[in-house]
Amino acid sequence: MEILMTVRKIASICTMGANASALEKEIGPEQFPVNEHYFGLVNFGNTCYCNSVLQALYFCRPFREKVLAYKVQPRRKESLLTCLSDLFNSIATQKKKVGVIPPKKFISRLRKENELFDNYMQQDAHEFLNYLLNTIADLLQEEKGQERQQNGKLVQNGGGGGSSGTGGGEGEEGEKIQQTWVHEIFQGTLTNETRCLNCEAVSSKDEDFLDLSVDVEQNTSITHCLRGFSNTETLCSEYKYYCEQCRSKQEAQKRMRVKKLPMILALHLKRFKYMDQLHRYTKLSYRVVFPLELRLFNTSGDATNPDRMYDLVAVVVHCGSGPNRGHYITIVKSHGFWLLFDDDIVEMIPQVKNLDVKVFGCRGYMWSAVVRPVGRTDKFSSTTLEAAYGREMNIHFSGNSSQHSCGQHVNCTLSHLETSAHFSGLLLSLAQGAPV
Repeated sequence: MEILMTVRKIASICTMGANASALEKEIGPEQFPVNEHYFGLVNFGNTCYCNSVLQALYFCRPFREKVLAYKVQPRRKESLLTCLSDLFNSIATQKKKVGVIPPKKFISRLRKENELFDNYMQQDAHEFLNYLLNTIADLLQEEKGQERQQNGKLVQNGGGGGSSGTGGGEGEEGEKIQQTWVHEIFQGTLTNETRCLNCEAVSSKDEDFLDLSVDVEQNTSITHCLRGFSNTETLCSEYKYYCEQCRSKQEAQKRMRVKKLPMILALHLKRFKYMDQLHRYTKLSYRVVFPLELRLFNTSGDATNPDRMYDLVAVVVHCGSGPNRGHYITIVKSHGFWLLFDDDIVEMIPQVKNLDVKVFGCRGYMWSAVVRPVGRTDKFSSTTLEAAYGREMNIHFSGNSSQHSCGQHVNCTLSHLETSAHFSGLLLSLAQGAPV
């Protein structure tokens, strides 16, 4: 395994110069963004799930800026965040504009901290994103607590008000302590509303989220999936709701709505479903249309900025038939044009600007090899990118060989608060008006 990986790394380095110069030439010296870098990441044995998410996060500017700012702070003991800041800083300070970087230190730390990732098996990009964001948030909370202790401002035994809040009990104070820049960027709030059909009393319970997971259906869209997320459900029969006003179980209706919209909206399309008859998870290779701009309509009446628009900034794409096999790539928007990141390969995607994006699902077979973009024929005979007229773009990655074929499906999208960003299997979107 180590010998094979070494050979791949050498091959990657040998081809890096040609790929880099080709991308720079395609973008052009006058159009190439100032102080921007497009670097692929070396695959250390099925780490495409990690590489794809890291690329998506790097091109979410608010997140990148916070990670780079963490780099210049007083040096702390090694953690997943210090390794991430070193990686981002290494990319941002390169003299070259295009190239390849091995995220070896980050991968090593990831495998040390979580045994789930300490192997050469394919992992789920959404699980990795959740783990990474929560780990960073926990670390920042711990550091904030240590700073408060050192400054003599730690609130103890539920008394007094510290510098982070004004009065309140332990729970209320605790919530204020927990806020980090991870929460400022990604956290939104859902409200679960339940209405008693007898007395019409409405109760609500808030729940914070860092990403939204939505079910997918055949021939649908992101907007339709989000509306389904907030469908009204009737509680009856043995599932009746206990109403505090009626002091008895009553029929009721409940629904989930968005109360607070995040700066960066991360959407996860639940493409992997457990099939009882097969006794395993299978992939729902449905065609799901997602726009370049998105507005959430399922907001609550007291929501802040209910008309906020999101711009799509990154999409993590999964190719394969199941959660433990296949390959991940990332499509990102940077300075008005779109790029495809496939581990160490970085290529420009033409004719995407001002177009909506569609990803078509097709049946994926047992395939674990790397999917190559246009021009890379060692694994697939073709990868096609088709542009449609008007406001739509059809992106269909397809491949075939004598034994296998595989269709790529959007699995993640990152959106940012500049207008919006999501995950389509995994989508990130930036809200409009946010820094880019």
